Amino acid sequence: MKKPLVITENLSKIYEGSFSVTGVEDLTLSVPQGAFFCLAGPSGSGKSTFLKLLGGIERPSGGKVYIEGKELTSMSRSELSFFRLSSLGFVFQELNLISVLTARENIEFGLMLRKFSSKVRREKVMQIMEELGIEGLAERRPSEMSGGQQQRVAVARAIVGNPLLLLADEPTANLDSHTTENLIDLIRNLNISKGITCILASHDEQVLKKSDKILYLRDGKISHIEQPEEL
Repeated sequence: MKKPLVITENLSKIYEGSFSVTGVEDLTLSVPQGAFFCLAGPSGSGKSTFLKLLGGIERPSGGKVYIEGKELTSMSRSELSFFRLSSLGFVFQELNLISVLTARENIEFGLMLRKFSSKVRREKVMQIMEELGIEGLAERRPSEMSGGQQQRVAVARAIVGNPLLLLADEPTANLDSHTTENLIDLIRNLNISKGITCILASHDEQVLKKSDKILYLRDGKISHIEQPEEL
């Protein structure tokens, strides 16, 4: 039995405004190290909110998040920023590639913030680009790449620093079925070969079938859990 990498305890997020909106409610979960989990459910079910809470991008209204035994919810802003940079990888639907930087520079950016030497940065970036088959894109800017190529660059940026946990929100959105299959195979292979724990939010059947477990969310709660072979 693998030890849990991610634990949430009674996790809740309520957005206050003219009307209170519940993003996640009383969500308790344990994710083993090296797992490949998928969050599924209708729009507004809490998938994106849950990922943002796991990544420390948003603070919960209640409950706790632990990653590798560290409680994110008790960290200061600077501690949380360092932990995200050193231990987490993100691939979000918007990708957020920096338009004025090349693919190589986008992938390298987080390593620069972590003060890696230029030699180490160059070695790590070239290695990951070769592994993902995008070394030919090194000097292209995002506007000069297809959607699938941009997705691969975003994945490379997310995992170049060998994160403990990869969080991906609809990583195959707006991709054709062939590109979707290639990208998910790529992430799954990284999960297996590098031991990176992955939690993806998706409604794509191709993604669901590759998962160890599928957690279906509704109204901010886990409604049920399925194994791929049960589909």
